[in-house]
Amino acid sequence: MLKRLDAFAVEGSHMTFRVFLTSDPTNSIPIDLLQRSIKLTNEPPAGFKANMSRAFVSFKKEEFDEKDSKIKTILFGLVYFHTVMSERKKFGPKGFNMVYPFSEGDLQCSSIVLQNYMDSGSAAGKIPWSDLKYLIGEIMYGGHIVNNFDLVICMCYLDGLLNDTILDEAELFPFADGRVSFKCPVAASYEKYQEHIETELPPETPLAFGLHPNAEIAFLTT
Repeated sequence: MLKRLDAFAVEGSHMTFRVFLTSDPTNSIPIDLLQRSIKLTNEPPAGFKANMSRAFVSFKKEEFDEKDSKIKTILFGLVYFHTVMSERKKFGPKGFNMVYPFSEGDLQCSSIVLQNYMDSGSAAGKIPWSDLKYLIGEIMYGGHIVNNFDLVICMCYLDGLLNDTILDEAELFPFADGRVSFKCPVAASYEKYQEHIETELPPETPLAFGLHPNAEIAFLTT
């Protein structure tokens, strides 16, 4: 590739000619290429609220607003679940025992699984919670997890989210014992969900992850 780029430079390529390259993190990119390039990285934003907002806007407004009210509510719960799974690692050994590469692709695949199951229709309109928990917890997110204790944490979060209570303004901070609260709103428009995240999500706290408030002391010290 470097020889090809040198040839373009010698042959007098157009003044607006540019080459854009994308890659996952890797050690195999030639150092000469990196030295000649302007490097940009796409890092997740810092903080629970910023990550939850980013996860939610990964869904297109037009497609989201067309979804059934139950799917909207469950998707919001999955956005919260994805944020917790992604952010818990910041607390080190008090969070997950390993750092796992959870990504928005896991959330998107989970939303497709949810849509397919809801479209297929279940007996008497009953939502197949156990199937969804297995596919999302054991396959989509659990596929990254290699520590059994971490898988227990993952499934514990899902047990509290994927049940009938989420359709009726469920508490998304069930481990906080009322010290802080963040509820899953009933089905609303795309903009209302965004507004709910911005205005109703409490300041970042370890209680959102089911951790003791002192967990933040170790994180800040580190």
